[in-house]
Amino acid sequence: MTTQPLTVKIKPMSINIQFFASLREQIGKSQVTLPYNTPQNVLAVWTQATDSMDMPANTLCAINMEYVKTDAMVSDGDEVAFFPPVTGG
Repeated sequence: MTTQPLTVKIKPMSINIQFFASLREQIGKSQVTLPYNTPQNVLAVWTQATDSMDMPANTLCAINMEYVKTDAMVSDGDEVAFFPPVTGG
């Protein structure tokens, strides 16, 4: 009996980034997928996804639909979302 070699497909690690409302307009894109190579925080993801654009003050950040601070760590497969500050009236 011969054995077949085991074939394993390895999915590349990645982070999905979403930009909403006026941030989407400023950046010029609504979503980006980045490779996940090393642990990084939300601010580092922003910097990489926006080609080093400064993050506007009071930008809201979320990982997997939970609000977080910019120092929160991002993991492979996470969805990171950025929202402009909410104003009321």
